[in-house]
Amino acid sequence: MKTLIKYIILLFLILFSFNKKVFSEEIIKIGLIVPLTGEYKEIGESIVKATRLAVNKINDSKIEIYPRDTKANPNTTLAVAEELYKKGIKIMIGPVFNENLIYLNKLDKVIFLSLTNKLINNPKNVISTGINALSQINTIKKYLKKNKISKTVFMIPDSEIKYEVEKAILESKIKLKQKFIYDTDPTILTAQIEDLTYYHIRKQNLEDEMLRLQNSNEANKEKKIEKLKKKDTLGGINFDSVIIADFDESLKSVATSLLYTDVTSKRINYICLNQWFDKSLLKEESLQPIYFPSINKKNYDEFKNKYFAVYNKNPNQLSFLSYDLVGLIYFLIYKNDFIIDDEIFYKKNKFKGKIGIFEISKNRISHTLNFYAVENNKFKEIF
Repeated sequence: MKTLIKYIILLFLILFSFNKKVFSEEIIKIGLIVPLTGEYKEIGESIVKATRLAVNKINDSKIEIYPRDTKANPNTTLAVAEELYKKGIKIMIGPVFNENLIYLNKLDKVIFLSLTNKLINNPKNVISTGINALSQINTIKKYLKKNKISKTVFMIPDSEIKYEVEKAILESKIKLKQKFIYDTDPTILTAQIEDLTYYHIRKQNLEDEMLRLQNSNEANKEKKIEKLKKKDTLGGINFDSVIIADFDESLKSVATSLLYTDVTSKRINYICLNQWFDKSLLKEESLQPIYFPSINKKNYDEFKNKYFAVYNKNPNQLSFLSYDLVGLIYFLIYKNDFIIDDEIFYKKNKFKGKIGIFEISKNRISHTLNFYAVENNKFKEIF
């Protein structure tokens, strides 16, 4: 009997070792569906090069990347994805653009790690991996709580981004004083911000106070009047921070309108969404300090230097994300005994990438981000 038990245990160990060996010898095939021709060719090429850097870094011959050209077209995206699926590839990085996701539900056995940051209305087999609004707002929420900032106005442009931001506000349960939707037309925007900040009332307060002093017998009234003349408005602001869900010149337009109404970054906290360390913000001294959540800057700079050293070109932002995705896929497949199934992105997991921490749960990826300030003409890490 003891001999039989020993034999069964030995057989189990042999089978276990054999299965592990089989798993470990399987090739990890990753599809890469990005635009390689046409208007967005440079984006796709940069992503391909970044994935090669990632494969070299992992240094495991079992990883194979299969790039295909989507031409930034939804029909072509489906066609190349079907081709890769026939080769036995069940996990793919891409596509880049949200509009190219629309037919991918036809390949329900394939997991697509799209580089989009949009979460709404994606097919069930598409996982958004971009730096989404929810991850950013959760980071901002942390900053507000740490600094006891409690009267926040969330400024959202009346554009496509509005729906993603509003959904993220609900999911994050961030506490706001007001949600303010503004027009993207700068001529309308200025009037809207004047109303938001009670600019005309505060302007009138100043004029009324100067008139009162002129008609008074107060001592040193001339000095007081001269002091008031240096002001633009008189009166407090009924909020202590603004979150501006905008980018590039539109962000600066909103901030400039706030400055015009005498709501400066010295009086309230200016906060915005991820700006990818836009260097043009360093020149906007009147807006500083301005705060934003983002990826790990030190790692991002290291990646850019490495990429330039190898390819003599600067990478785009999405290539940094795709670099991490190769490592993420390898990590999850390794943990799952080299099996790709429906559970691989459903189970709760964490992966520390160059961007930051990827949190995986129920076929959704969120990011634990850093928080930065643009202050004194440089980027400063807050946490």
